[in-house]
Formats: sequence, structure tokens, C-alpha cells
Amino acid sequence: MAYRKLGRRSDQREAILRNLTTALIWNGRIETTETRAKEVRSIAEKLITLAVREYDNTVNVTKEGKTFVNDAPSKLAARRQLMAYLYNFPMEKQPKESKMAYAKRTGHINHPVVEKMFRELGPKYAARARDLGQGGGYTRIIKAGPRRGDAAPMAILELI
Repeated sequence: MAYRKLGRRSDQREAILRNLTTALIWNGRIETTETRAKEVRSIAEKLITLAVREYDNTVNVTKEGKTFVNDAPSKLAARRQLMAYLYNFPMEKQPKESKMAYAKRTGHINHPVVEKMFRELGPKYAARARDLGQGGGYTRIIKAGPRRGDAAPMAILELI
């Protein structure tokens, strides 16, 4: 597999790409150099495709008379793949929100970025694929001109 080395050692390059991919999924838009944007686009498309395929793959489990909805084995494997690659951003505290209200609102969500993939992005892009017959192409790169200082070509990478 050919990839861009980005002028970094492998551990630094991996950390940069993981951070940029996580920021793109969490914020929906990032500004970076063109070469980094092209690498992040490739990674993000694969992760979103994984979420689109598995977001609604659940099973009902009955234990002691109670019914629970659990992830199917393939969705659990996909969830673990996403958790292994994406960093864990904490959810932001709302203005004038107390610690107890924040804990109550976010207590049941362990990995907010992964949950966003399965709850928001997966259904959104699956509906787009179903309605428009368009799978893939979840990101857009807009060239933003040279960076002041070193004239590196900049780009805005955003989720469509």
C-alpha cells in the first residue's frame, strides 16, 4: 500500500493522522495541508463506511425475563476497530451547566466520537446511499491557498 510519509517518523505520522481523523469526525470540518487532507480523507472514508455498514446491526437478548438490545458480533467488532483508531474526545460542557448535570448528560456515553459515528453519521450516509444510490464520497476537499509563513498549500476537509 502506498502512502504519504508527510516528513515524519511513523509514530508521529500515525498520531497526526489519528488526531486529524478524530477531529474531522467530531467537528465535521478541519483545515490542514493538502497532503494531510488527502491522507485523512482516505482513512475517514473507510471508517465511515464501516459505521454505515454496521450502525443498525443489533440483536435482542432476553435475560431473566427482561429484553435488552445489544450490538451484534459484527457491530461489536466494528465498534472496537473504531475505538482502537479514534481518540476519545470528552463531550463539551454546556454554558452554565453544573457538574452534576454534565455527569448526568454524559454518564452513559463512554466514547462520544464512536457513538457519533453510529448514531449520526451511519444513518445519515446510509439514507443518502439508499435515496441517491451513492455510496462513499463522504468528504470534500476545498483548496484554501498557501499558508502564510511557509507557503504550504492549505485545504479545508469537511464531511458532506
